[in-house]
Order: sequence, then structure tokens, then C-alpha cells
Amino acid sequence: MSTKNENKSYQVNTYKRNEVEFVKGEGVYLFGKAGNKYLDFLCGIAVTGLGHKNKKLINAAVNQIDNLWHVSNLFTSTPQENLAKKLCEKSGLDKVFFCNTGTEANEAAIKFARKFGKGKSNIITTNGGFHGRTYGSLSASAQEKLWEGFYPLTPGFVNVDYNNIDAIKNAIDENTIAVMLEPIQGENGIVIPSENYLQEVRKVCDENNLLMIMDEIQTGNGRTGKYFAYQHSSILPDIVTLAKGIANGLPLGAVICSDKVAEAITPGCHGSTFGGNPISISVANKVVELISSEVLDNVNSMSKLLVENIKSENLSIIKEVRAKGLMIGIEFIESIDVKNLASKLLENKVVVGTAGNNVLRILPPLIVEELHISQFINTFKSVLLIENLITKQSEELCHQN
Repeated sequence: MSTKNENKSYQVNTYKRNEVEFVKGEGVYLFGKAGNKYLDFLCGIAVTGLGHKNKKLINAAVNQIDNLWHVSNLFTSTPQENLAKKLCEKSGLDKVFFCNTGTEANEAAIKFARKFGKGKSNIITTNGGFHGRTYGSLSASAQEKLWEGFYPLTPGFVNVDYNNIDAIKNAIDENTIAVMLEPIQGENGIVIPSENYLQEVRKVCDENNLLMIMDEIQTGNGRTGKYFAYQHSSILPDIVTLAKGIANGLPLGAVICSDKVAEAITPGCHGSTFGGNPISISVANKVVELISSEVLDNVNSMSKLLVENIKSENLSIIKEVRAKGLMIGIEFIESIDVKNLASKLLENKVVVGTAGNNVLRILPPLIVEELHISQFINTFKSVLLIENLITKQSEELCHQN
């Protein structure tokens, strides 16, 4: 007779997992083990932007599975070349390196910058930024809570306040080679900088011969209403890192860079066994094709609708609503337990996340429709009412709006 504890997990405790288990997805919905249907407004944290069970993506994956699963990067790959060309055309840059994840992409960007620097090694990063959990990208992520227990960190990162151009200027010395930042800080609570901030960073980099590294892991692939978030500022970075939504759930990361950066990289100085896996590449080629101008228009119109609905509630418990496309953060006053609110929304079959300082993080699929926005708003108001966070009178006024 077995004495094994059936509730025991054999996985390392790196995540505080919810007991809900999803077994199927379709469009903007997830389905739990018990058959319950959930509105997915998290997308695996900005990953499944084109929804679940997308038939065109399934066909791309299946066709590739029938032919080739893996081959060494020592050999030529036409699908990789096709995707690299598409990403260069989308970004305005020149060369691409493929890896598997966002943290790998940022590790590669750090190495590329230092190789380009020929002895210069310091990289300026921003407080509250998040670039990943492997050592280089962790060290670049200026959040002390992430560093606890992992000292000594990788040296060579200088942390300054986000959205403060003078802080960057004051941090530059003779050993500085790059500035690395997110166009919008995601994990820090959907923090959107002032309108001219990225343009000012670009100018400072140009004046000091520094590389501008743009971490588009969470913001890229159409999430903000343009293919890359930096395009809202009409600038061109020297290096862009990409992952999450690039293959709609299959592991793939990318570093896109200028010719001048790429020229510093030679065979043997970097690589990845699984980077640019044929199946992920096949799906990503279709993803880039499907994120059309119509999809981006939908991102912007649905963002406007969702934000207007939230703001029309005019609730005193909401401190601020921040949004760029379908990257949305609702910051609540300190007395509201946002993690509990997210749990209550999950109980009511809506999946959202949390981030930063008491922020509800909303990342709907790029293909979301008006009826899904209405479903979210109605459930959101209902949960606030049930939890006594708004009064019935407030809810009725919201409904009238």
C-alpha cells in the first residue's frame, strides 16, 4: 500500500501556485479541470497575445513537427532567416540572434554591449526595472527584493531612477558603454515614463557614444499598440530584446541589433543549443505575419474602451489607471489588498495579475473584442461590490455610465 503524500509536489518551490488548473484554452478563454470557463486577461503574462488554440498557429506548429524538431545552429535555417528578416523590417535594425527566453535575450544583450565596448563594461539600468532572473539580468534588475540571498551580484551595473534623465547623465563615466531599460516598467506596476523620456535617453546615448538597449520582453509584439513600444517615441535603439509573445507560448527569445553591434560578435563568443528551435521559429513567423495593422488598431481601440470604462466608475479606491495599448495597470489605494482582489476575480472566472505597488495588472489578448471588455468590467464591478469595496449606489451609477 502506498504511503506517498498525494498532495506532495516534486517541483522546487519557486512559484506560489494557485490550486486552479487549466487544461484547455480557446480564443480569449481558459478552461479549468472542472470545466469552468475563465476570461483570460493575463495571457500567461503577455505571452498568448493571439489567443489560445489559434488554428493558423497550430497548423504552423504541426507542419513543422512533421518535418524537423531540432537541428544544431551550426547549420543553415531558412525559417530562421525569414523570421530574422521580418524582425529587422519591423524594428528598423539589422541583425538578429535567437535564444529561448527573455532573460537569455537580456544576457546576450549585456554580452553584446560589453564585447562592443572593448573594455568598457558599465551598463546604466533603472530602479524598479526587471530584466530576468539569471545572474546577469538579475544584477541588471534594480530591485533589492530580487537580490536577497543571491549576493555577490554580477558587477558593472549602475542603478539610477527611472524617468529621470539627469540621473542617467550623472551616472556616465569613462567606463560606461550602455543604458539598458524598459520602455514601460511591467513588473514594477505598469510604470509609463514621461512623453519625451526615451527620446532624451536616445540623445544622451548619442552624445556619449553609448548603446541604448531596449528591453521589449513584455512590451513588444504588439502589446502596446505598436509592434515595439519604443516606436511610440519615434526612436531607434541599438539593441532590442524580445520574447514572451513572439511565439504565442512556445519558448523563443531574440536580440535585434544594429550592424555596428553585430560586427563585434564573432563565431564562438555566444550561442544557444535550443535557440531558434524549428517549431518555435515556424510559429513565430506566423505570429509576426498575424500581428497586422488591423490587430494593432484593435489593441488601441480596445484599450481606450477598457480604460474609459474603468475611469468612468470614478472610484475613490482607485488611485490611478495607467495604460499603453493592452498593457494596463490599475493602482489602488494602500488599504486595498490587490492580491486578494485578483484572487476574488479568479473565483469569478476572470484571470488577471498583480505587479508593483498595489497594482492590478491587466494584459488581455490582442484579439480581444468589445463583448469581452464588457464581461471584464461587469465582473470587476461585481467583485468590488461583493467585497464591499464600493456601495450599491456607486455600482448603479457606474452601470448607468
